[in-house]
Amino acid sequence: MCLAVPGRVVGVEERDGTPMARVDFGGVVKDVCLAYLPEIEVGDYAIVHVGFAIQRLDEESALATLRLFEEIGALEEEFGDAWTRAAAEADNPPEEENR
Repeated sequence: MCLAVPGRVVGVEERDGTPMARVDFGGVVKDVCLAYLPEIEVGDYAIVHVGFAIQRLDEESALATLRLFEEIGALEEEFGDAWTRAAAEADNPPEEENR
């Protein structure tokens, strides 16, 4: 199984002509390509699949999705403990960075 996981954009930049973001999945921060969503901004939520932001998502939907993934054990099954912790912490997102 391969999940598309919602996360919160905490920083944006351009690298070698490619729009990129730092995305926080409740404490797990990853680099994500914004080629499909170059207009996304810090504070926005996006669905991320295989390193690409593929859709903007409102905060309520993002947090509900993470809670559901936690309930069914999907994050643990797919990613292990760090992703389960990210879902648990999604109700208390970290302070905004780079704004």
